Amino acid sequence: MKCDIELARVTRDMAIRDLTSQRLFVETDLHEAAAVDCDATQANYLVNVLRLKVGETVLVFNGRDGEWAADVAETAKRKCRLIVRTICRAQEAGPDTLYVFALLKRTRLETIVQKATELGAAQLQPVTTDHSQVDRVNLQRLRANVIEAAEQCGILRVPDIHPVMRLDHVLDQWELQRPLVFCDEGAEITSPIAALNAVSPGPVAVLIGPEGGFSPRERSRLLGMPSVVRLSLGPRIMRADTAGIAALALVNATVGDWR
Repeated sequence: MKCDIELARVTRDMAIRDLTSQRLFVETDLHEAAAVDCDATQANYLVNVLRLKVGETVLVFNGRDGEWAADVAETAKRKCRLIVRTICRAQEAGPDTLYVFALLKRTRLETIVQKATELGAAQLQPVTTDHSQVDRVNLQRLRANVIEAAEQCGILRVPDIHPVMRLDHVLDQWELQRPLVFCDEGAEITSPIAALNAVSPGPVAVLIGPEGGFSPRERSRLLGMPSVVRLSLGPRIMRADTAGIAALALVNATVGDWR
């Protein structure tokens, strides 16, 4: 598979993506003729699982330099070297969305970060709250889930994952120029679109609480913040992971890059 330069031209409205070829996230800076030495896990997958041979091509990206076609140049049982050849897609910026979410049990937490990646979040901030039932998380595993989602869905930008913090500490450092969309079943404006129409396009954050909801103390603090936007998600109570997907979709549609 060789990357077709003409098909790789990207416009703002339509990006041409090759979703049939193998994609690989790498840390290496990408440019023509760059050498990429795969780690042991990547090498095992490319050589022993996919059984790629020297001369075959994969797509590589690093979240900074766009997507490139790279040829397999050298293989061994636990080694694979790629040589970068041709750029296929320029790097995409995406919306400046900070996704703040309370920790959940592992399987649902992995779903949260995967879907947030697919929905274009730029930063992921896990938090603990008064009602949190989980207070620790394997950040490396979350990072692996984010990368997997990006690889599978043709995404070029990989969101940053911040260390776990207390929600109070996050709010203590809040940048007031970043509106905080707070999912609140008691919101006075029942239409989420109407509520988000008051938010200007630009930096924004979405906050999703724990399964037991925010404590009265936390909710009172949130309601007192000058940059908070109360968002109703309708008459049905959603699980935290579902609410996050719904809120991110609404934000994308109103102030993000779905407009």
